[in-house]
Amino acid sequence: MSESGGAPLLEARGIVKSFGKVQALRGANFTVRPNEVVALVGDNGAGKSTLVKTLAGVHQADGGEVLFEGRPVTIGSPLDARALGIETVYQDLALAAELDPASNLFLGRELLRAGPLGRLGFLDKRAMRRQSDEAFERLSVAIQDVDAPVATMSGGQRQGIAVSRAVMWASKVVFMDEPTAALGVVQTRNVLDLIGRVKEQGLSVVLISHNMPEVLEVADRVEVLRLGERVAQFERGDVSMEEIVGAMTGALRRRDGR
Repeated sequence: MSESGGAPLLEARGIVKSFGKVQALRGANFTVRPNEVVALVGDNGAGKSTLVKTLAGVHQADGGEVLFEGRPVTIGSPLDARALGIETVYQDLALAAELDPASNLFLGRELLRAGPLGRLGFLDKRAMRRQSDEAFERLSVAIQDVDAPVATMSGGQRQGIAVSRAVMWASKVVFMDEPTAALGVVQTRNVLDLIGRVKEQGLSVVLISHNMPEVLEVADRVEVLRLGERVAQFERGDVSMEEIVGAMTGALRRRDGR
């Protein structure tokens, strides 16, 4: 269960977002507590990805408000989200396939060497490799060849690299969008274990998933979106798969959705 009982860490209230005539979010609410794994679930078109991208600064909301640690904030860009300590692992992972793992962890945030060489733009590859190795070790991510380009690695290894990058830079929240999609059984098990280790680092994890058994295994709480609104909130141990699916489809009436 979640270890927090106090104020939410991140809270969306009444978020509205439209794309032309399509209203993706119709006053959606969402809550993330400190140091918990919360699953955000819903059928296709429920608004999950739109809500996450809004909270990550990719989309700008048309209405509503976002509170972070109890105070209103404006997340107008991914840089604003990063400044709050929020990182996102998207479904496509956003890795540079031709680069090695360390280069991917520091992509866009490269370390420069000290002194004149740094001023000339020379990278401190040794420091980046050392910090990357430490990040992989903390999360027990096994990289067989740290010099190999990411393109040569398995889906599970690539997912581990993407998650390690997010955890390296996040200080509060990591969003994970369908992290086990297209993975085999063993790789999926590794990713689910990895989610637990991310929480052990003191971070909150938002898991977007269609896989109900995985959700019930790793999530402390479940929030359900339907047609652009939150329609239910459940605590782990107090919900069945049938109830979650019922909320997703509308067969179960609203349960603490507001």
